[in-house]
Amino acid sequence: MSSTPRPLRISRDIVIAAPPSAVFSIVANPHRHADFDGSGTVKNAVSGPDRLGLNATFKTAMKMFGVHYQIVNTVVEFEADRRIAWCNPGKHRWRYELEEVDGGTRVTETCDLSTSPMRGLLVRTPLPRRNAEGIEKTLPRLKALVENGV
Repeated sequence: MSSTPRPLRISRDIVIAAPPSAVFSIVANPHRHADFDGSGTVKNAVSGPDRLGLNATFKTAMKMFGVHYQIVNTVVEFEADRRIAWCNPGKHRWRYELEEVDGGTRVTETCDLSTSPMRGLLVRTPLPRRNAEGIEKTLPRLKALVENGV
């Protein structure tokens, strides 16, 4: 009996009716992450710059499974208005890629477990499913925030 392999990269995308710079200005500001997080885990940025860049760090207050904690993230990929990714001590990455398309910007959010030394373990947990569900809720919130200021 074979089992279906679980993906190391969980991605979803959405088109936002705005230029990449408008989307990026929100995604690259850690103090705005709680405004569009759909997972319910991101509470607020505790510290960090207003605009992230390569190697920038920021600390975020989190809550998962009823437990409050803080986590330090480091930006490991950065191309202004195109791509940003950060990782926490677990080394998996949260990535946002922006592509200008007719009608606005295609935003692809990815939870990339392939960069974690614990990837083999992580894909055997509910994490990939939970991250997919979180991304599916995050992207519409980001769209509303950018398009309507909601």
